[in-house]
Amino acid sequence: MSERPTYSIIAPVYNEVGNLPRFYREVVAALDSVGDSWELLIVNDGSSDGSYELMTDLAHKDNRVRVISFARNFGHQIAVTAGVDYACGRAIVLIDADLQDPPAVIPRLIAKWKEGYDVVYAVRAARRGESLLKRISAKLFYRLIHRITDINIPVDTGDFRLMDERVARVLRQMREHHRFIRGMTSWVGFKQTGVNYVREQRTWGETKYPLRKMIAFALDAVTSFSFFPLQIMIYTSLTLAALSLLVGLVISALRLALGEEFFGGQATTIVLLLLLSSFQLFFLFIIGQYVARSYDEARDRPLYVVASTIGLPAAQAANRRIAVDAKPKSEANWQTTDSDSEDARHAGT
Repeated sequence: MSERPTYSIIAPVYNEVGNLPRFYREVVAALDSVGDSWELLIVNDGSSDGSYELMTDLAHKDNRVRVISFARNFGHQIAVTAGVDYACGRAIVLIDADLQDPPAVIPRLIAKWKEGYDVVYAVRAARRGESLLKRISAKLFYRLIHRITDINIPVDTGDFRLMDERVARVLRQMREHHRFIRGMTSWVGFKQTGVNYVREQRTWGETKYPLRKMIAFALDAVTSFSFFPLQIMIYTSLTLAALSLLVGLVISALRLALGEEFFGGQATTIVLLLLLSSFQLFFLFIIGQYVARSYDEARDRPLYVVASTIGLPAAQAANRRIAVDAKPKSEANWQTTDSDSEDARHAGT
């Protein structure tokens, strides 16, 4: 039976062949400086640019590198989920392989974990190389999510974070298909804190979150953790009803005072009907988003399909997460307890 690593680093990859060599070097430098055992779980999310061949080569050269390859592209949040499912470290770090989140920050996250925090999220103090529109929209998005959800999701944070195995254990039981990982880790609770860092400019490749995907991601975030869009519908409908009543009374009074010829025709009626119809269609869209997500959950399909794995120890591969149970099999294999995690935290072993 292989020794269980202290840290599992999870890196979802989709067409990052130009970043992988440097990313691997920086992860090795950061984790070796800590001095504890670790594994790097690279999740190949259907790459088609040679990334898979490169990560395979890394796994063959370094037995701390493991590769999980999807049968097709399932998306970033699902790839992160697969990494958490397979990870067996006492602490798990989520980080993208595009080097915008520097691996050199990982030791700072680990230091906070050793102080006793269960979730340590990286807070973007600055964002280099991004347009003004991107920075403004990101700030507005994080603050909107913070205001309308019923959980405390820290602003200016992405998925770059460390979580204790206790948090990962709960996260593995949350199998919803439209996932918002940063919200899910906040929902779990436990003791959480943040570490400030500067998000770097992408030096190779292009963003995997264009405007279309960002809008879809925002919808997932809102519908996963808030009923605010549904609640606002009743307030809007009441406001429109009151406004319609007021306008009707005003028009009736003016017709009585000035004569019908001053307010004849159907223009006012047509404008009001168009306005109301637009609101109705918008509200139907909002309801449809919740219904579609309920339909996805009812189908209960697997979150992802793994085509192959490379470098995983036999016990870890055999005990991969397929269904939800009270205690993940990979953790049962090592017979870990919360006290074991605390000992590892403070002893650094």
